[in-house]
Amino acid sequence: MPELSFDFQEYIAARKNAEGAFARSGSAYAYPGDQKVLGALGRATPVTLAVEATVRIWRSVARNKLLGTAVKVTDKQFPELYRRTVECSSILHIPVPDLYGGPELGELNAHTFGTNEDGYIVLNGALVDHLSPEELRFVIGHECGHIQNNHVVYMTALYYLMVSANLFVRWIVKPAVLALQAWSRRAEITCDRAGLLSCGELAPAQTALAKLALGSQKLAAGLNLEEYLKQLEESQEGASRIAEAALDHPYLPKRLKAVRLFAETHYFLKASGKTPREEEGRSLAWCDSRVKALVSIFGGGKEEPDEGPASDERRSR
Repeated sequence: MPELSFDFQEYIAARKNAEGAFARSGSAYAYPGDQKVLGALGRATPVTLAVEATVRIWRSVARNKLLGTAVKVTDKQFPELYRRTVECSSILHIPVPDLYGGPELGELNAHTFGTNEDGYIVLNGALVDHLSPEELRFVIGHECGHIQNNHVVYMTALYYLMVSANLFVRWIVKPAVLALQAWSRRAEITCDRAGLLSCGELAPAQTALAKLALGSQKLAAGLNLEEYLKQLEESQEGASRIAEAALDHPYLPKRLKAVRLFAETHYFLKASGKTPREEEGRSLAWCDSRVKALVSIFGGGKEEPDEGPASDERRSR
């Protein structure tokens, strides 16, 4: 068995190499607000210290504790779930990640844990009962998006800062949590796009998000999405807007509207197997501008004019 290294500088060097490779291959769909804040996290001392501690905790104790009560999904054990994971990773052009089913997440949800060198997707077992095959592809694709976009170690740090703050130096906890939550809200936009690319259709992406929000198949079946989206206007008013600053996910109506915007783009139409005309569909720049205005908590998000799908060619280079 290879010896584990707990040298943080060695980890940072490996991470920089991974980020360099990612910059060259790039996930062109990523929300720029996510990438911008992600780049700044590495310069924030509380976050850097939290990541250093998380790497040690994960490699020494947390990985075995978390995965020890979970069941690994393979081609011989839960082959249908494994096949969906292979499909998602193929669409996003990443190695097939390790997927586990576990009862300990406490809610209808999925998480990706680990470092950027060893990421593990863990699904709450109830998800398989609640979601259709295409909805599961959205959720698994969303988690694969975290792996593709180098989110994993920061997500793991935020998780343990929230549930096991006593494992960290006290003074770093609050500033690290606030910084990571601000980034995580943007990262979810990127990964909802990865989920939509993975399932290829808007409808299962929307119903999956609704079921995750409500925790119930029956309630989700009776949900009127248009009425639900009206809550977005309410969430922009008063104290509810400020309350979102303490969350690591955007309000669900925002996520639904953001994924709808991405579904209108030329990029998505082409990626989903359609053959759109050159002028058909919106540009990613158009989508990003509207999403920026949508997810802004304190206002000030400015929408920019659509330059057309051709502008996406410049972005993907």
